[in-house]
Amino acid sequence: MQVLNKFKLAVLLGSIAAILAGCSGLPEKIDETTTWSNEKLYSEAQEMLTGGDWARCAKYFEALEGRDPFGEYVQQAQINVAYCNWKDNETAAALQAVNRFIQLHPNHPKIAYAYYLKGIINFNDELGLFGRLSRQDISERDPKAMRDSYNAFKIVVESYPQSPYAQDAAQRMRYIVNALAAHEVHTAHYYYRRGAYLAAVNRAQTALKQYESAPATEDALHIIVLSYRALGQTKLASDAERVLQASFPTSRYLQDERSKLKVRALN
Repeated sequence: MQVLNKFKLAVLLGSIAAILAGCSGLPEKIDETTTWSNEKLYSEAQEMLTGGDWARCAKYFEALEGRDPFGEYVQQAQINVAYCNWKDNETAAALQAVNRFIQLHPNHPKIAYAYYLKGIINFNDELGLFGRLSRQDISERDPKAMRDSYNAFKIVVESYPQSPYAQDAAQRMRYIVNALAAHEVHTAHYYYRRGAYLAAVNRAQTALKQYESAPATEDALHIIVLSYRALGQTKLASDAERVLQASFPTSRYLQDERSKLKVRALN
């Protein structure tokens, strides 16, 4: 019986080896672009761009850049590599390409677009500026990416205010500021729920100092009030509450406090 099992195993291993040998003998896939002229390669890449074939779009433009790094198409190819990789959800490759373009061509006519594209890549907003983020709230995203996005948009607004991208970049900057403030408040609330009240105060104060005009500062002040109360710092809690009342006189948090006082008075 053991001899039979060994024989079956040998046959199986032999079959696998034959299959692998057959696969290794398959002809290698030929790169059809090697016989194309630069003009044809650029034309085909543009066709992939128009048709939304992002993977081949990036591949063809990369091939064009590698083939003729000083040719007439290379600069447009470089920026298109960034765009196609971004559309193909290849964020790292897209950022690498756009950063290379900015470094190599700081005075290029499309430099404003390059910075705008860099901001868009980091912003990672496929649903539009005020679209509904069904999968993830932007305030819960990587704050480094949001800051990088903000900095790129800031360059567009300040250095190229007449560009067609400046207005949208400014809108996105405001949106990012609100998101960064909300991120700090999320963190402050996390610390508060776990009883780390001093850490909660520190993160909420960061939101107030760095993003004072953001809507999330109302929540930040409320967390500071609650945290100081939990720490037994009644004076600091009262001071924070006065700031909350002065800054947000119709705050829902103040209304809640007034309701509680009325209940106590009735009792």
